[in-house]
Amino acid sequence: MINEDEIREACASNRERGFKLLMNKFQEPIYQYIRRMVVSHEDAQDILQEVFIRVFRHLDQFRHESSLHTWIYRIATNECVRLLNKRKEGVVSEEETRQELMEKLKASEYIDYENELAVKFQEAILSLPEKQRIVFHLRYYDELKYEEIASILNSTVDTLKVNYHYAKNKIKEYILNR
Repeated sequence: MINEDEIREACASNRERGFKLLMNKFQEPIYQYIRRMVVSHEDAQDILQEVFIRVFRHLDQFRHESSLHTWIYRIATNECVRLLNKRKEGVVSEEETRQELMEKLKASEYIDYENELAVKFQEAILSLPEKQRIVFHLRYYDELKYEEIASILNSTVDTLKVNYHYAKNKIKEYILNR
């Protein structure tokens, strides 16, 4: 498997080839992350495309202050938040935004509806406040270290640990009480 140094070298010598290598390495995990955030396959596809357009346009501006992995996740997170905030403009409350995501979850083939616990788990995640949901996805599903998440979200490790702890407790409470 190709590593980030090889991708950066390829990007420096042949931008298109390097970008293809970058896409091959990151497209699937970034899509999965985006899909968990926005639920809808169509929205996830649109955001994924926008993420890689931004990556391609700004690849020469990447300053190597973080890994490519972290940089791309930051762009993906910003694009997800941008879409979710856009949805909030026409919506009165955070609760209505969550309800819209729940409806999209129920209308998608994203989870196995025969598995009641899986459905409750996904609903519990969607019931979290946005920041806790992002932290939970990055830590639980993407298995990122707190330091990476801190870089992606421009936050502190301690704050993220607290957010993750609260998210886990809220998910547990949701599953046990619904």
